[in-house]
Amino acid sequence: MTSLWLMLIGLAMMAAGYLLYSKFLSRRIYQLDDAFPTPAHQMNDGVDYVPTNKYVLWGHHFTSVAGAAPIVGPAIAVIWGWLPAFLWVTLGTVFFAGMHDLGALWASARNRGQSIGMLSGRYIGARGRNLFLVVIFLLLLMVVAAFGVVIQGLLISTPSSVIPAWGAIAVAAVVGQMIYRFKINLLVTTVIGVTALYALIIIGDKYPVELPDPILGMSPGTFWIVALFVYAGIASLLPVWVLLQPRDYINGVQLFIGLAILYGATLISAPELVAPAWNDAVPEGTPGILPLLFVTIACGAISGFHGTVSSGTSSKQLDKEGDARFVGYFGAVGEGLLALGAIIAATAGFKTVADWESVYSAFGNGGVGAFVTGGGAIVNEGLGIPVSLSATILATMAVLFAATTMDTGVRLMRFVVQEAGDVVGIKINIWIGTAVVLAFGLGLTFSAGADGSGGMRIWPLFGTTNQLLAALTLSIVTVMLLRKRRNPWPALIPLVFVFAMSLWAAIDQFGTLTDDADWLLVAIDGVIIVAAVWVAVEAVIAMRRAASEPPEAEDADEVAARESQVSASGKA
Repeated sequence: MTSLWLMLIGLAMMAAGYLLYSKFLSRRIYQLDDAFPTPAHQMNDGVDYVPTNKYVLWGHHFTSVAGAAPIVGPAIAVIWGWLPAFLWVTLGTVFFAGMHDLGALWASARNRGQSIGMLSGRYIGARGRNLFLVVIFLLLLMVVAAFGVVIQGLLISTPSSVIPAWGAIAVAAVVGQMIYRFKINLLVTTVIGVTALYALIIIGDKYPVELPDPILGMSPGTFWIVALFVYAGIASLLPVWVLLQPRDYINGVQLFIGLAILYGATLISAPELVAPAWNDAVPEGTPGILPLLFVTIACGAISGFHGTVSSGTSSKQLDKEGDARFVGYFGAVGEGLLALGAIIAATAGFKTVADWESVYSAFGNGGVGAFVTGGGAIVNEGLGIPVSLSATILATMAVLFAATTMDTGVRLMRFVVQEAGDVVGIKINIWIGTAVVLAFGLGLTFSAGADGSGGMRIWPLFGTTNQLLAALTLSIVTVMLLRKRRNPWPALIPLVFVFAMSLWAAIDQFGTLTDDADWLLVAIDGVIIVAAVWVAVEAVIAMRRAASEPPEAEDADEVAARESQVSASGKA
């Protein structure tokens, strides 16, 4: 089978999902209302709460959720064959991820931009909230530490990506000024920003940057990790419109151009899928496809991290509630397209089955390397772009998206620290909150030595933790729908499936870690399992209570928001 058919079927399914299913969710389930005053207007502070053009906000949301994970997960999972990975990415995007991301964004916007962790206190209970915050903090810690390591690895292995990766910061800062200070037309700004970014990619390919060893008394890897954390800390403190929004927006446009290049090359060359559709001859030691497929591919099908972004930053920038469909659901579709591209690159980017098998000789192989190598070969064959430049384009994509996820992750962790402080009655400002986050992130990253390998210490728990969080987020959405007497099944079905698969995987992983005597991960995995089960029980109780109580048309926060809008209109 050629990759062309895989691409066309996948694109058609995701297009149908956005055009049909997301419209059903928006009108019948969430009943999005542009007249409802969003937190961005109600609490506008020019820093975190900023009304934002939906296309710019989509760019922020999409690139924040689309880090390295939608590349890594699918490019590893194809070891079981391309068919199960393809089905989970496409069906998961349409029926699971879109519902989840849009639902979390709607739930937070209806509650003054509160995070999913704080919403759990309101809709599930105080015990559930406290455990929820623990799970979210651990997940974000995994993301921030691991992505720092992934990025520094790419900057070292692909030195041609250094100039565009860091130059993108300057481009984003200029774009932010063009949009907000000088009010320049968005299309003109976009063309200028993307042109500058691709010019940097061409320059980077011609002038790769390899750091001397040592540099400032550190190895190149250590230096890059420290520099990345310093950048992420600064970016998380700046108003979102200065750097975070424009950087993510330009990166989002850049990604779609990169995907267009990859898909265009696939359309022209239609390379054969050398990997088997279903791989019965997996390497020795490869775990069973159930339940591991559904946690190996998290981002790109459904991801709890998306709920933290939707409720942590995106809901605070939503200009109109109706924009949530484009930002939330189409943001999930964008990540699904990236995951689909990763599957094509990792299965059709090799000349022979033997070449593919040499890479996929063990579970965990493949990942970003297979995406960059395989995708570069497809682009070279289809469009004639030199292999070196093709690899630079794809490596830069991976670096930029991992970096945007990392800086958003630091900001989100700061929110969690501040919310935890509120729970115990301690006021934590943004400076102290950021310092705490950086201390935890750097502490974990360098816990196993100066090479930063500690950053991957708890990463094996990411998949299960991430998916458990997605299920718990859907439980909050379900409770809200039940309280409003709306159809809960579009949220409840994904909730039950994802919770069952991820809990199964977490328990299975607990046994493996115990056999390996990895007691740190055993302890963390145990905490996550207990917290998830406890919150799930609390959620079931909350659902039964919501179903039996009188219907609630509007929550108190919704009423307060409308009264605030009426009051403001009267004063005007």
